[in-house]
Amino acid sequence: MERNSRKVLQGRVISDRSNKTITVLVETYKNHPLYKKRVKYSKKYLAHDEHEQAHTGDKVSIMETRPLSKTKHFRLIEVIEKAIG
Repeated sequence: MERNSRKVLQGRVISDRSNKTITVLVETYKNHPLYKKRVKYSKKYLAHDEHEQAHTGDKVSIMETRPLSKTKHFRLIEVIEKAIG
């Protein structure tokens, strides 16, 4: 395993109101151990957006990085799909 491997997640921007910060909602599916049904889990991450290029509704890719603040540990890599409208 590579020493410097970092998590890369994809999600949807749900807030871009903060200065150089976006809130990204990442949804994952897991199988329930007893009932064998797929269950959707969602988690919100704060990510650093240096050039403020992502807006609400955009599909983005974020990467784990060093802690930038108390709750911000990810940074924006790219905007995959722009929101319509």
